[in-house]
Amino acid sequence: MDNLHRLETLEQMRLLSDERRLVILQRLMAAPATLSQLGEAMGKHAAWVRHHLTRLEQVGLVELCATRDIGGFVEKYYRATSRAFSFSALITPALADGGALVVVGSHDLALEILAQMCRDSAETADLWVVPMGSLDGLISLRQGLGQIAACHLLDQETGEYNAPYVTRLFPGERMVLLTLCRREQGLMTAPGNPLGIQRLEDLAEKGARFVNRGRGSGTRLWLDQALRRLGISADRIVGYDDEVATHTEVAARVAEGEADCGLGIKAAAAARGLGFVSLFHERFDLVMRAQRWDAPETKSVAEMIASDAFQERILGLGGYDLSEAGRVQTVE
Repeated sequence: MDNLHRLETLEQMRLLSDERRLVILQRLMAAPATLSQLGEAMGKHAAWVRHHLTRLEQVGLVELCATRDIGGFVEKYYRATSRAFSFSALITPALADGGALVVVGSHDLALEILAQMCRDSAETADLWVVPMGSLDGLISLRQGLGQIAACHLLDQETGEYNAPYVTRLFPGERMVLLTLCRREQGLMTAPGNPLGIQRLEDLAEKGARFVNRGRGSGTRLWLDQALRRLGISADRIVGYDDEVATHTEVAARVAEGEADCGLGIKAAAAARGLGFVSLFHERFDLVMRAQRWDAPETKSVAEMIASDAFQERILGLGGYDLSEAGRVQTVE
């Protein structure tokens, strides 16, 4: 019951004590969805979903994030708010109790597709993703929130990804790092790159309106470190404190003209037809305790990663290298 202090009001506690609303919130933490998509996934009528969704929206746990006009009909997409993610201590165990695997940590399009393919397959354990940033994902895994953490954290001293952070956060524990992919990150710009942005220095020199990732995300940590090496103060970058939770949100802000530039993965830029200036490649790992790796449901997810169907879909996104997909590293 100690985790209940994270709920800011009694009303929020009452709402989330209703399993139906809890399931809706869990699904929106995994990915944005429409009323019809939620209804189909839960086997419920859209009107039923709307009732409970409205209650979650009223207490600030759910928000409208996008609309799309389809032949005169406006389709609305909803997502969990940042406040909802602070309640993950209460929210994520319910998924695990149902036999699902919960991935906490970094956001990635390939990971979203992997989770969807796992949920669609009768032979693979259900996989749900709760994006909260690489560092917070590892900390949440250490606290027992979720079974797997997704991360892409570059250690400046060794030049190695993820393993040094895992060793420091899980001393004396045997941990497994399963590589999902290598991916390309860079600066997303408006189509045609009208400001001519080619390097990080241009963010300050050209006065570009920037949209940033949240503190604790691997992308934000890389950027902060890079700016320190270049001697660029964050105060010189317009919008540096304007933060969003995912790569797709960065791309959406640039595509909608609300920002001139943002840092993110190439696949997110390509999906919105944006300009892209490549800056670096990185390794994206799924981290878990060794006993979790030995479990059959985890092996089934690894088999999905190795499947031709999954790899063909990911390579079609652009900006992904799957040559190390399925690579296993053990650290203690």
